[in-house]
Amino acid sequence: MLRTSRIFKVVVGATAVAALSLPLAACSSSDAADSGNSKPSPAAKIDNLSGDSTQVTLDQGFVDALTSLKLTPGVVGDATLADGAVTFPITGGNVTYYKPGSIDPYVQGLIEHDGSGLSLTAGATKVELTNFEVDPGSSKLFGDVLVNGKEAAPHAQLFNLDGRTLKPLQTGPNNTAILAGTKVTISADAAGLLNQTFKTDAVKAGLLVGVAKITVNTK
Repeated sequence: MLRTSRIFKVVVGATAVAALSLPLAACSSSDAADSGNSKPSPAAKIDNLSGDSTQVTLDQGFVDALTSLKLTPGVVGDATLADGAVTFPITGGNVTYYKPGSIDPYVQGLIEHDGSGLSLTAGATKVELTNFEVDPGSSKLFGDVLVNGKEAAPHAQLFNLDGRTLKPLQTGPNNTAILAGTKVTISADAAGLLNQTFKTDAVKAGLLVGVAKITVNTK
């Protein structure tokens, strides 16, 4: 069985996990660091994440790049692709959130997206990026890579996440919290693998894939 989740950081940078608990909205990034050398107590801790989803609105430059390479995007498993956005259900994981400035990294844990992913197809070659695992502490997204159904790179770093464009935390319907605005870019490892598989040099590390929005159940 492929290792648990991981493509589109879709948790939107370290701060993104503030969305995992509505009370975290009261935690300001301007708070001073705790004094002393002991490890601070977490502001919030969720041991078992249960939904909802990570969505990435694809950048037009990324779509144009796929078109120029004659690559057709698709989805794997429970993922959906509609209106220029790909959505991956959150299936599990855990997150601990500390007051910003009190510890580094102040968001720790894993966000899992088992059983879904993104596919890229050109002719008889199909690459599947699946089982995304977001590591908010390192701002990296990992996943399993299959080429024509065969495992090519388990638990590879697929994307980097840039949370500098994050929007303020929003409250969503049905006891959800939403944090949007993190940029998702292709990692050097993923660029190299895609170039090798599709026999090109056009996929560049740092290529903007899109902008992420994470919606998480708070109960």
